[in-house]
Amino acid sequence: MTEFAPGFLWGASTAPHQIEGNNLNSDFWASEGRMPGMERSGDACDSYHRYREDMTLLADAGLDSYRFGVEWARIEPVPGMISRAELAHYRRMIETAFELGLTPVVTLHHFTSPLWFAQEGGWLGDRAVERFRAYAEAVAPILDGVEWVVTMNEPNMLAIMIGMARALQDDPHAADAWLSPTVDNEGPRPKTPAPDVKIGERLVEAHHAVREVLRERTGAKVGWTVANRAFVARPGAEEKKRELEYIWEDLYLEGSRGDDFVGVQSYSSQWVGPDGVEPHPQHPDNTLVGTAYRPDALSIAVRHTAEVTGGMPILVTENGIATRDDTRRIAYTDEALKHLRAAIADGADVRGYLHWSLLDNYEWGHWEPTFGLIEVDRETFERRPKPSLAWLGETARRLRG
Repeated sequence: MTEFAPGFLWGASTAPHQIEGNNLNSDFWASEGRMPGMERSGDACDSYHRYREDMTLLADAGLDSYRFGVEWARIEPVPGMISRAELAHYRRMIETAFELGLTPVVTLHHFTSPLWFAQEGGWLGDRAVERFRAYAEAVAPILDGVEWVVTMNEPNMLAIMIGMARALQDDPHAADAWLSPTVDNEGPRPKTPAPDVKIGERLVEAHHAVREVLRERTGAKVGWTVANRAFVARPGAEEKKRELEYIWEDLYLEGSRGDDFVGVQSYSSQWVGPDGVEPHPQHPDNTLVGTAYRPDALSIAVRHTAEVTGGMPILVTENGIATRDDTRRIAYTDEALKHLRAAIADGADVRGYLHWSLLDNYEWGHWEPTFGLIEVDRETFERRPKPSLAWLGETARRLRG
């Protein structure tokens, strides 16, 4: 059996808005009160205050890496005003990871932006790239010793969210068709739109600008993460699959060329027919977010990413399943790792596996989908590790090269 290389990272991932709570100055916080059917994040998991407990549970389980984000809306609540206290807060998180023997993988932007940034045009505004670059310059000093930095999470999904926000500006009734970036088939709803290529090109430009800043001012490896659809073509639909892969993924994977690594984020797979992406049919095996149970998707995603990027180093920065049944979570992850090992055996340069998610958290408008290795009581914030956390830690110990 293929062994994972020495130094392979084993851990879990989170996003600040989903776990910290009370991200009052962010665009997503503002939108939570506007979209029908969207639940509020509120206190979330109160990880802003309880991050040491979260990291300790991760480390005590035998895992050695934690991917977390810094929140732009906290660091720069109004244009040009940088909060030294917030920078110090996130530096303490980094130092806590070091203290506990965890390798931090730090994400600078995970879907959410300051509200003022959105109000001046967001990623399509004239100053968007300049603003993002200035934010990265402010954060760079606290990244001393950090080996892995993600500039932006899932720009292809962010492009969809930006497109929907534009539609809402043009038509207030578009809020009725609001789509969570997490939930795939939530009752009668329109099909998820494809990312707008023009928006994607702007995000690539922003990524390259911040990559330059981080290379000038830190010693970190720099990359970004891409939501991988793991498309599989029906007979005769190969050309349609290639067309959709460019729009959905390859624009962003090609944008990662020249990076130090690229993040693969994989949950399920989708069929592509002659007419396009086929929606997931209703099925008892579907996950809580409506996606098909496809642990083999991780191998499809890793292989496709390696092919498009020319063998670039890969971090699996997210992989998991929305389920209430933790036994099913273990089964899914175990099979996904077997497929990952097969991809590595075939030559994919994979440097780590970070499970999504460490905690049951706020899934972008919904609390019901549970991805976590740890359950969180939303009233007391008590952490209750699930068997999957210990299982993943033991698996990491067994498979370390």
